[in-house]
Amino acid sequence: MEYVQGVDQHMNGYLVAADGSGDFATIQAAIDAIPDHNSGKFVIRIRQGVYVEKLHIEKPWVHLIGEGAEQTVVTYDDYALKTFPNGELYHTFHSYTTFIGADNFTAEGLSFVNSAGPGKDVGQALAVYVDGDRAAFHNCRFIGHQDTIFTGPLPEQPIDRSSFGGPRDGAERRKLRQYYEDCYIEGDIDFIFGSATAVFKGCEIFAKKRLFDDPTASTEEVHGWITAASTPEDVRYGYVFIDCSLTSDAPPQSVYLGRPWRNHAKVCFLHCWMGAHVKQEGWHNWNKPDAEASVVFAEYNSKGPGAGSGAGRVPWATILNEQQAMEYSLSRVLSGEDEWQPFG
Repeated sequence: MEYVQGVDQHMNGYLVAADGSGDFATIQAAIDAIPDHNSGKFVIRIRQGVYVEKLHIEKPWVHLIGEGAEQTVVTYDDYALKTFPNGELYHTFHSYTTFIGADNFTAEGLSFVNSAGPGKDVGQALAVYVDGDRAAFHNCRFIGHQDTIFTGPLPEQPIDRSSFGGPRDGAERRKLRQYYEDCYIEGDIDFIFGSATAVFKGCEIFAKKRLFDDPTASTEEVHGWITAASTPEDVRYGYVFIDCSLTSDAPPQSVYLGRPWRNHAKVCFLHCWMGAHVKQEGWHNWNKPDAEASVVFAEYNSKGPGAGSGAGRVPWATILNEQQAMEYSLSRVLSGEDEWQPFG
């Protein structure tokens, strides 16, 4: 990855360096300094280092470029069971390390980490909350436990309480598109979830082994669900995984490909390698039998020990044929009326 030249000369960009050698020492300070009415790509180069920051980005066209995901790390440790001074819980949607709430955001060569710990101890803990259209990530890492990546928007309303909380509670629900290429994503429970149309291309999806409190817990315990989509009923595509590798340190037959957060969830795996941790039945209905008739859970040309041939998958999932799989091309899924083409 070539770094953008000219940023040091303030040509529509800034340099962030923790040691004080750049324009800013923190990423948030650089974001805050972007002109409010910026209408073109604004590059922020970030030198290697660990940046302990809770980022809030609501300016469009922000382009973050790190020096490699292993070298440039953004990390924070908020979590759902944490409380505000008034005693209210953070819940899921205040727990993010990075909130991206504007359109045309891109990031390259960065890690986004929530270091709060396992869900059994802290509840949900987001690494990123992405609520913009045309958001794209290249060579990034996303690391957490429960609920690592939330792809906005929020569903219309919560199931278990009166409001979601968080930065977009009550906002208009937009149709959002996101693209993740050559990324590493790590978590355990529903660690990719939300309502966006999102493509994951050439990514490694690592399902973490859960640590159970009960020492007698068997290796057959469920260790996770990779996805929990809440695709709106009138949206054609939800999550599409292309040429991805599904890896894990969990036991064989212990991780589901997904379950429906809302009843019209749509998830498709195309040309993906699936490790032995993937349960043969593939999908779980989240105790919502009525969702079985409305979800679209599909795969095509899966490889590896966790691949489904159809016989072992739940009967309400779909093994696509070649012609059906062609409906999931990048251009069909993401281009939209504006013909968006992330990363060329």
